[in-house]
Amino acid sequence: MSFLISIVAFIVAIGLLVAIHEFGHFWVARKLGVKVLRFSIGFGKPLFMRKSKKDNIEYAVSAIPLGGYVKMLDEREGKVAKDEKHLAFNNQPVWKRIAIVVAGPLSNFLLAIILYSLVALIGIHAMKPYVGEISENSPAAIAGMTSGGQITRINNIKIDSWTAARMTFLTSYLENNKQLEISVLKDNEEKTYTLDLSKTPILKDTEDFLEQAGIDSWRPKQTVSIYNVLPNSPAESAGLKKGDILLQVDQQPINDSKAFVDYVRSHALQKITLKIERDGSMLDLVINLAEKIEKGKKYGSLGAALSPEVADDLSADDQEKLDHAVFLQKVGVAKAFATGLKKTWQMSVVTLKVMGRLIIGEASLKNISGPVTIAEFAGKTAMVGIAAYLSFLAIISVSLGVLNLLPIPMLDGGHLLYYIIELLTGKPVPERIEALGFRIGIALVGSMTVLAIYNDITRLMT
Repeated sequence: MSFLISIVAFIVAIGLLVAIHEFGHFWVARKLGVKVLRFSIGFGKPLFMRKSKKDNIEYAVSAIPLGGYVKMLDEREGKVAKDEKHLAFNNQPVWKRIAIVVAGPLSNFLLAIILYSLVALIGIHAMKPYVGEISENSPAAIAGMTSGGQITRINNIKIDSWTAARMTFLTSYLENNKQLEISVLKDNEEKTYTLDLSKTPILKDTEDFLEQAGIDSWRPKQTVSIYNVLPNSPAESAGLKKGDILLQVDQQPINDSKAFVDYVRSHALQKITLKIERDGSMLDLVINLAEKIEKGKKYGSLGAALSPEVADDLSADDQEKLDHAVFLQKVGVAKAFATGLKKTWQMSVVTLKVMGRLIIGEASLKNISGPVTIAEFAGKTAMVGIAAYLSFLAIISVSLGVLNLLPIPMLDGGHLLYYIIELLTGKPVPERIEALGFRIGIALVGSMTVLAIYNDITRLMT
């Protein structure tokens, strides 16, 4: 069922985002007097086509769904009748060609603003930034941070949720601010800690960057049980069964599923002793953990899926935190558009800066995702709710807008670069230069696509 939801959510997302992008080109071209021959969602052979009787424009859905195009009358692509030469794209003033090219990415930014505004109006559930465990020898631990309390500010910017904490943390880091000040309210006292991230290249890894800084989100005490046991796994060999409640690992209490997983992953090819409860009886099981390799690193593997639930015996403090941990972020009509505008700008800047870090080697190429990852997140957000799915669409729309404005031949940004050169020099870029640039653009975009799909496959395998 989840796979089907992911496929449907992905098709809706790609279809909508491509349609909006291409409609920007289409609408502006027609308004500026350029003849449009075809509007296509997808590349390659058309699967469905309808020709408008009014203006003879072909509307098509094509076989390869990862994009689309607007075909305009152009003397470089075929013969144009003398009485239609003034309608050809290549005969338009340079400012008109620039407007038509820019309209696609701008449509994506406009869609993101609308989507973020809708999310602000509908409201989206967020989590309070309660601080959980602080990793040993991490930047947060070295700065003196301890578990407990609530993050209130990062670099003097007010924080009200984990989403805001992550975005503010990342934007501050991308501004080459390797000394981050994090204020935490604990026991009615606010303390500010300075984290030194100069030796923590958080974009070099695909793991959560707050966790790389040593900060984990708070989770209530859990009762952790076995949900499923994989065949031919260490868990099956040791006798673990579905429904077993995990009490201790190597005499340490198990109160948190993530902490238990981290413990297992750090003990590859080692023996661990699990104390479990089964049908009211206590059992000790000795398990020889296996080893698996993820992203070139070795980790311990148990071969079982966990089912964590909030424990019944929470302390009064934890119960109070749990009661207030999740809240609805929502604004009125007056602030919704401003919120959409701010988030779109913020996400655009972050996307552009991360791309810059990829180019200079300060960010891992493993962060580039392809259609499989996009489909996965489309499905996950769709199952969470409409607000989460709209937020996902906004993020992808911003990414599509920024990507298309990059000065890479073949993309809108490449054409824009040629037209700006023509505007400055007074003459168009020679066709042989354009052709060479197009081949370079295909190579670059093709390489990025192959890398993204490779990353997707690697994630699936690991």
